[in-house]
Amino acid sequence: MTIQVDKAGSTNGFNGISWRSAARSAWRAVEPVVRNSAAIVIFLLIWEMAPRLDLINRTFLPPFSEVIVKGAEYAWAGELLPQILVSVGRAAGGFALGVATAIPLGLLLGWYRPLESYLNPLLQLLRQTNPVSLFPAFILFFGIGYLTNVVIIYWVVVWPLLLATVNGVRQADPALIKYARSVGLPDRQIFLKVVLPSAVPSIITGARLAATYSFLMLVVSEMVGATSGLGYLIVNAQYLLSIHLLYVGVIVLALLGIASNWGLVALERRLTAWKQDIRS
Repeated sequence: MTIQVDKAGSTNGFNGISWRSAARSAWRAVEPVVRNSAAIVIFLLIWEMAPRLDLINRTFLPPFSEVIVKGAEYAWAGELLPQILVSVGRAAGGFALGVATAIPLGLLLGWYRPLESYLNPLLQLLRQTNPVSLFPAFILFFGIGYLTNVVIIYWVVVWPLLLATVNGVRQADPALIKYARSVGLPDRQIFLKVVLPSAVPSIITGARLAATYSFLMLVVSEMVGATSGLGYLIVNAQYLLSIHLLYVGVIVLALLGIASNWGLVALERRLTAWKQDIRS
């Protein structure tokens, strides 16, 4: 009695193992993309199908594909880009002004406790003031136009940046500061080489929050007295019952917010590359 080896079966088994290994490798490659996009894809599918199935009145919520087509037509006509540039200019102006004032002031308040004890009551009072309630006052001081939009955006940007900067300075590792002083480093070098790098992640977190606030307040500021910008586009579309354009403005604002967040995350990774060097 002889035993014959089934070479074909052996080959098939090997191919099965290879196929499963290839499938696992492919899934590992695409899994981050699926994880990051699955919820968005499902949301957009619901947006597309709900009006078409009469689950939602399409007068108030048109299908997503129709909104995209209308946005493409509006952009092709050369009318969307100018509105985007005007809004980005206002938001960037207020954000840059907030960065230029909040971060230096936050570094001073976090490093010099006596200064913080004197200024903190006033800053807390100002921080609790509703920016919308200040809008009429800003219009009286600066008139209706670009400057008022920038100032109101600056007002909502400066506070999260200021608080995040102060907290970042205070969260510096006391052991590292004591060690730096024990080796004779002056306070200036300690601040530049120990405190400031450790505060960067907190500052970037505050900047991301401030960027979100800037686009939120941008819409509010452009709804009053503005004759251009995405906020004006949204309000004007509401008055004209152009619902598709209304959602185009909303989508563009969301994309601008995502882009600014990605940019700040990339900046954080670049500025905190030393963390990766320490861990590796």
